[in-house]
Amino acid sequence: ENICRDLMMRIDLITKSLDSIALRAPQVVLDYQKRFGEKVKELSGGTALDEIRLVQEIAIMAERSDITEEIVRIKSHILQFQDLLEGDDAAGRNIDFLIQEMNREINTIGSKSADAEISRKVIEIKAELARIREQVQNIE
Repeated sequence: ENICRDLMMRIDLITKSLDSIALRAPQVVLDYQKRFGEKVKELSGGTALDEIRLVQEIAIMAERSDITEEIVRIKSHILQFQDLLEGDDAAGRNIDFLIQEMNREINTIGSKSADAEISRKVIEIKAELARIREQVQNIE
């Protein structure tokens, strides 16, 4: 019971960090748009800009850095994790697999985002996943 409580507490921490990432992600795109536009204008030295091309480049960047799918998958893994903990069957291997999948998704989020705040949350989540992995070794 104590291990289960500890695991659920850690999953709650991960969920909160993930929610912070989800809230921050749209602002990261807006910040990039602003910085990119300013930089292009600075480098163009007064030359007329193709605004359509600028918008296209920003859209491409936004698509490449979109982390929505990864967030949705991690949340799905969290729900599966909670179901396994609440179930009566031996869940150790399945939980271990879910932790591996969550690590994969959080690594992708970390590599897609150049935002310092999101990077800090990614590190926090990775640390909690490592602690969960250690605890899972104690259950069947």
